[in-house]
Amino acid sequence: MCECEPKQAPGPGGSDGGAPAPRRLKPAPLLFEPPESVAEAEHFFDLESIEDPRELLARSTELALAFRAAADRAVEFQAVAAAQLADPRRFDRLPTAAIAEQAEWSEDYTRKMVEFGRELLRGSRAGS
Repeated sequence: MCECEPKQAPGPGGSDGGAPAPRRLKPAPLLFEPPESVAEAEHFFDLESIEDPRELLARSTELALAFRAAADRAVEFQAVAAAQLADPRRFDRLPTAAIAEQAEWSEDYTRKMVEFGRELLRGSRAGS
């Protein structure tokens, strides 16, 4: 036999030709089709299920305030990232135009965000 041909692995009984290796079983065919997932109507924090207008106003106001707070926090993170990307001490710093393009901002807005981010970073270093 040529050395380049694969050899058959010995069975559990060893290479002496003992018991044959167990056969691999094929997966059983499906006898049914899995049910298609039913598309549910879009739910927005279950607000559409609230019938009491007072409760609806309270819950939707609570959500609006939470989203505003989250948006404000996200803008702060954008500003910090922009300031870090524009930091002249970084060997890989980006010009304002590149940051503006990546964030889909105007260059003027980008300059303001970089400065805002620098202020935030100075404040966090002073508080540390």
